[in-house]
Amino acid sequence: MKRVKKPVFFIVALLILLFTYASVFGIKGKNGDNTVTYIKGVNDIRWGIDINGGVEATFTPVTTKKATNNQMDAAEATIKQRMIGENITDYEVYTDYNHSRIIVRFPWKNDEKNFDPQKSIEELAATAQVTFREGMEYTTQTTGSDGQPVYKTPKGTTASNIILQGNEIEKATPEMTQDKTTGKTTYVVGLQLSESGKAKFADATTKMVGQTISIWMDDTMISYPKVEEAITDGSCEINGGTNGFTAAEASALANKINAGALPFKLSITDSNTISPTLGKSSLSAMRTAGIIAFILVALFMILMFRLPGVVAVISLLGQVALSFAAVSGFFPWQNSFTLTLPGVAGIILSIGMGVDANIITATRIKEELWTGKTLDMAITRGDDNSFWAIFDGNITVIIVAIILMLVFGPKNILSYWFGASTTGSIYSFGYTLLIGIIGNFVFGVLTTRQMTRALSAFGCFRNRWLYGGPSDVKQMEGGAEA
Repeated sequence: MKRVKKPVFFIVALLILLFTYASVFGIKGKNGDNTVTYIKGVNDIRWGIDINGGVEATFTPVTTKKATNNQMDAAEATIKQRMIGENITDYEVYTDYNHSRIIVRFPWKNDEKNFDPQKSIEELAATAQVTFREGMEYTTQTTGSDGQPVYKTPKGTTASNIILQGNEIEKATPEMTQDKTTGKTTYVVGLQLSESGKAKFADATTKMVGQTISIWMDDTMISYPKVEEAITDGSCEINGGTNGFTAAEASALANKINAGALPFKLSITDSNTISPTLGKSSLSAMRTAGIIAFILVALFMILMFRLPGVVAVISLLGQVALSFAAVSGFFPWQNSFTLTLPGVAGIILSIGMGVDANIITATRIKEELWTGKTLDMAITRGDDNSFWAIFDGNITVIIVAIILMLVFGPKNILSYWFGASTTGSIYSFGYTLLIGIIGNFVFGVLTTRQMTRALSAFGCFRNRWLYGGPSDVKQMEGGAEA
């Protein structure tokens, strides 16, 4: 058996415990009177409509002519893109072509306190139009809630010269780049333009090198980058100027630009709240049941498999922590995943498979010990003999989870047959199941084996009874070890 140094157990176990604490409770700090979130925890998870309720809104186009079906489809696609940008996967969007209206349902934010539908809709910015304009002339200036200036209502050349409409921008994505000279990491917003937008932008940027092109959300200026060079290939970056963007600022600007790619302005004709089908009492019950179940599983593992059971419990904590981190956003520049009840079921199922992986390995080691193998040989043989059984079982579940995400994900491939209401729930199940199985490979296979081998290097942990085999004392009394 390849030896693993003794400190590896303590290092790996400590890292898993710290990761578990951070993913459950998060890490927050104070900046004056404001609370700053450095790492998000379970309380930052955005729960689905079935658990926390949500908002229903009806949008209609503001246009003198009846909107065409293609225009309604484009507006629907933009609203869906906005949802995806906010990591809201538990949403429903229905388009009524006859009455030119779009009905949208989505869950409340995780920190919602006032439960005001109108405010939630405005935060999504689903009704605004984005325009790229020449210069940055504005009529009024106010101060935002963050203390920064807010410029409103274009005037002069900026009002009259629109370079691009929002629907000519195919996508905006937050990206991370590294300065080739200084090596400093910076955040930018990458833009990909349509064919018509490419031609217009090439013409404008060729004439406006060194000048400003401002970006407006309706009548509010949201950015004013300076043209550094002519852009003729339909792909460019907004770099945030001298101070640059933070990760959160780049993500926010990209989301706003994506949200504004509408063929016309939408108005909100109706909005109301949606009651949860389960409610927070059910969430509290699930939390209590989960804790009790984990404790019972931990006791079972320790009583049945002794020292490998203790190692398995530590690894399971890491797997649970990874599942929480994947749905909470974990870092402040990431949006929280929308977790529905089926998503919770996916986490539970993946934990069950994690327990199963540890049981297979511990059982193989135990069997080898009872055939008379030495401890080192039993651990090696047990690890080797169990790996492919674990791999085969997990890889098939990964394939199923990926298929569920592709079929019932934001692209809505099969929503024509199954309905949009099933999409977010099944996607949530597939996502949490996939993350859990990946965590099983990382913690249930890799860290479990490293910690077990590190523990076996300690003299006090060399007794085979601690690994489920016969006691070495009894072996010495009854005869030589095989």
